[in-house]
Amino acid sequence: MNRRCIAAGFVAAWATFGVSAFAVPRRVRTEPERLEFAETHMGARVRILLYTTEPQVAKRAVEAAFARIAELDKIFSDYDNGSELMRLVERFADGPANPVEVSHDLYDILTRAESISRSTSGAFDVTAAPLIRQWRRAFREKKMPSAENLAKARERVGFERIRMIEPGRKIVLEPGTRIDLGGIAKGYAAAAALKVLRESGFDRALVAVAGDMALGNSPPGQSGWAVEVAGLNPNSDPPLVRLKLRDVTISTSGDAERFVEIEGRRYSHIVDPRTGLGVTRRATVTVISQDGSTTDAYATSIYLLGADGPDLTGRVRNCPPLAVSWLELTETGQTDHRTNRAFEELPRE
Repeated sequence: MNRRCIAAGFVAAWATFGVSAFAVPRRVRTEPERLEFAETHMGARVRILLYTTEPQVAKRAVEAAFARIAELDKIFSDYDNGSELMRLVERFADGPANPVEVSHDLYDILTRAESISRSTSGAFDVTAAPLIRQWRRAFREKKMPSAENLAKARERVGFERIRMIEPGRKIVLEPGTRIDLGGIAKGYAAAAALKVLRESGFDRALVAVAGDMALGNSPPGQSGWAVEVAGLNPNSDPPLVRLKLRDVTISTSGDAERFVEIEGRRYSHIVDPRTGLGVTRRATVTVISQDGSTTDAYATSIYLLGADGPDLTGRVRNCPPLAVSWLELTETGQTDHRTNRAFEELPRE
């Protein structure tokens, strides 16, 4: 489910920063100072914003937060053949093998992914990697994958191909299973980095990994972080709404910035494992939750399934409380913007 379009941005959070991460004063300030830090991890720009009266101490905490994201990337990456995930996949590449004990993080994220796969009847499925590889090639070549290649790929897709064994955090894969954690890993990493900052005493912080954001306590003197929920075309459309949020995670899914047009038809980079095809729906969904690591996956799931019911999560069984904004371009060329009650109750700027 490798996907990312940034449809939720900051009104003021990233607007101006007068202090460099490498030019902070050593003295302890009496008024909180706003600092921004940025690095590249998980193939994306990772930003950390925080307020502090101790810049040097904060810098060390930020370094630890970035190190945590780098650690998770080394575990979850499907691009790095040396990652823990790829070592697990290769263990079962050619045939059955004994159960493999994995790290807490890999076991945890696979457990969460399985739960969401079951609740979405397989619409969210981290074993869709063979299909995603076909569509990565389609994006490069601007050519549809062949029906034969898609059929062969689909034979190796299905969340039941991953079996978790407790106790012992052991994993067994059906031979030939490939895994892509792109639809859940960035949200997981953002929440994990924010946890590091909080444990270091910096709770007025924000972590953004591409379009997945984890917000801590409010900036000084504010009721929350100023956040915009953008429309179908984030770079040109006015924001749908401006919110003031704290202590939540936010994820957005859709086709705004990553799509391909083939033979006059537009396909999202998000692949539906049930059909093997890139999604053709023109939509963006933003999900906000106090659950720190699964808004990423639920945003993908709702984008794939479509919004249904008064809570907009009717096609997801046993869904946790989520605030949802759904915007779709209909076949008649009209925009259909719907929000659920939880979203409407969020504080506005």
